[in-house]
Amino acid sequence: MVVERTGLLSVGGREVTILGEDINMGQTAPAFMADTLSWEYIDVIEATKGKVRIIAALPSLETGVCDRETRRFNEEAAKLGEDIVVVTISTDLPYTQARWCGAAGIDQVMMVSDHKETSFGLKYGCLIKERRILRRAVFVVDAQGIVRYVAYMPTLADEPDYDAVLALAKELVV
Repeated sequence: MVVERTGLLSVGGREVTILGEDINMGQTAPAFMADTLSWEYIDVIEATKGKVRIIAALPSLETGVCDRETRRFNEEAAKLGEDIVVVTISTDLPYTQARWCGAAGIDQVMMVSDHKETSFGLKYGCLIKERRILRRAVFVVDAQGIVRYVAYMPTLADEPDYDAVLALAKELVV
């Protein structure tokens, strides 16, 4: 049974329902399935096993804040090295993601889509029921699969603390 929660977020001036429970620091990162830009349906946690992961959940690449956030993480990912992977996830279809990434020159982050089963949204407490999009959140998962950082943004317009996320990811590289 999926947990439904209200009182956490408003979108367009209306309170929305968040599906799934928030995850906590110290827990094992839940496995989730998502489509790559080439429509390969993968277990993202398994596919990035052994790496530190920065997972950024976005409502849609077609918005200004998501555009800025993805560009910033793409820029930073180029400096992080092979031991850290930045995964950006939205419910945008892979067609849209691929088009947007091509136009924006995004080539350093692992872009995946949660459109099919919203596996990520439900397991990470990010799915907005009324719009079937993800609320903005960032997670850092260490190479052993333990969640070391969790930040759910209070509004869809808030950007994450990039410096804190990047500093922690660098610290976790062994």
